[in-house]
Amino acid sequence: MTLFLSTDRLVLREFTPDDAELIVELDGDPAVMRYLTGGRPTPPEVVRERTLPRILAHYRRPPGLGWWAALGRGSGEFLGWFEFRPTRDGDAREVELGYRLRRAAWGGGLATEGCRALVDKGFTELGVERVTANTMTVNAASRRVMEKSGLRFVRTYVGNWPEMIDGAEHGEVEYALTRQEWLAPGPDQPAASLGSPGPLRARHQA
Repeated sequence: MTLFLSTDRLVLREFTPDDAELIVELDGDPAVMRYLTGGRPTPPEVVRERTLPRILAHYRRPPGLGWWAALGRGSGEFLGWFEFRPTRDGDAREVELGYRLRRAAWGGGLATEGCRALVDKGFTELGVERVTANTMTVNAASRRVMEKSGLRFVRTYVGNWPEMIDGAEHGEVEYALTRQEWLAPGPDQPAASLGSPGPLRARHQA
C-alpha cells in the first residue's frame, strides 16, 4: 500500500488487489450510482475483472496519477475514492478530476477537501497544466464541489452514452482550471494553498 497524500480529515492511498469488496459495496448503493447508471449497481464480477484491474494499471502511467482510495484520517474507514488521471495516457499535462464517496461521507465538505488537495498536488508536484471535471448538468451538488475547488464552467455538451438516464436530456457540463488561473485566481476562486485546505460522478468514470 502506498500513501499518496493526506488532508485534515482524509488519507488517500493506492488501491490494492484486496480492495475489490470495498468498491463492490460503494457501487452497490443506488444513490451513489444515480448519475452514472440511473441507480443500477455495478455487478461484482465487473468490479473484480474490469474496474479494479483498470485502477491498478494506472499507477505507473505516469507515476503519481490515477485513482485513490479515500480513508477517514482518524478512523481509517473507507469513504470512497478520488480520481486524478491523465485524459491522454502517459501525458500528465491535462488530468481529469473526480470522486465517488459513500453516502455517509456526503455533505461535510470532504469532496471539496479532497479535490482541492489533488489540484494543489497536481500543480505543485506532478507537472499538471490543466484540470478538467465533468458531470451531468442536473447534478447540482457536484457542480458546487467543482466551483468550490476553483474550477470554472467551460461548456455544456451532449455525451454519446450507451443508455439514457433521468436528466441526461439536459446534457453534461465541463469545468476546468489551468495552472495559470490557479496561481492568479479571480475573486470567486480559492487562492492557491500550496498545501491542502452529493459527489462528482462523471458517467465515464470507473
